Amino acid sequence: MGKLFHPDKRERWKEIFFRRVMPALTLLALAVGSLVAWWAFRLFSRPSRTNESRELFHGVHYERTVSDAPRRVTVHKVRLDLDESGLGFVVTPGDAFGGKEIPARTTSAFLDEFGAQVAINGAFFEPFHSNHPLDYYPEPGEVVDVLGRAVAEGELYSEDNQDWPTLCLSSNRVEIALGELPVGVRWAVAGRHLLVDQGEAVEAKGDAFNVELHPRTAVGVDERGRTLWLVVVDGRQKNYSEGATLKELAALMVHLGAWRALNLDGGGSSTLVIEGEGGEAEVLNAPYHTRVPMRERPVANHVGVFAKPAE
Repeated sequence: MGKLFHPDKRERWKEIFFRRVMPALTLLALAVGSLVAWWAFRLFSRPSRTNESRELFHGVHYERTVSDAPRRVTVHKVRLDLDESGLGFVVTPGDAFGGKEIPARTTSAFLDEFGAQVAINGAFFEPFHSNHPLDYYPEPGEVVDVLGRAVAEGELYSEDNQDWPTLCLSSNRVEIALGELPVGVRWAVAGRHLLVDQGEAVEAKGDAFNVELHPRTAVGVDERGRTLWLVVVDGRQKNYSEGATLKELAALMVHLGAWRALNLDGGGSSTLVIEGEGGEAEVLNAPYHTRVPMRERPVANHVGVFAKPAE
């Protein structure tokens, strides 16, 4: 045992500790501290859990509602009044590359690129995986296929799943088509489930994802085709907002007054962005991608709205 405490060996171990072990521990502590600070910043940058109602732009009204029963949920609702002048639409255009249709973008990047004032994520897409914060697909610019029909500037660039309901947009009318697309449609994006038809909730059928609590994105139109609702429900964030089922989402759209409503891509894709002060993109909801709060998922396509400043 005496050899273990020989002065030369003690000095040698001290040298190893201070030259190698201590710097490594210091770097590890800095890395962990930075990660904790980064995570805390994202948590505290989420929108306040308070009710809010305001006019975003001319003909564009925003409302945030929070509830604590039966669970904590935060809902973001944008109502567009097409009877007001100056509203227009844009859907992410197709861009055939590598056998797929479109390079993925975050909703904020889409809003910045096309100069829109409001934007939400759009259609379901593939391929996709989200294993952890460093392992996911797609990253920005990686190509994906849009699921369902999609139209941009009158060009149909995706036409699979033609039985899926499709949101069709023009400057003076919006509708959700259940069969053939309207003649001359300029902008369109499809969803997987019809939530509301003729003012009545439609029962969601399919896999467990429909009855579980998740973030959700939905669009709804009135019977005249002159009002459009864009709705995002935050989810997967305990003690902040846990999400909704499709049945609950359908009930919400009925309550808003939708004649027809459509479920778009949800989960980590659900994002609502507006043009904020200085023209920079401002995220209004709390996206949750790769288990990271306030991290936007790059998605296939989006619905954008052009609007004039509020009066």
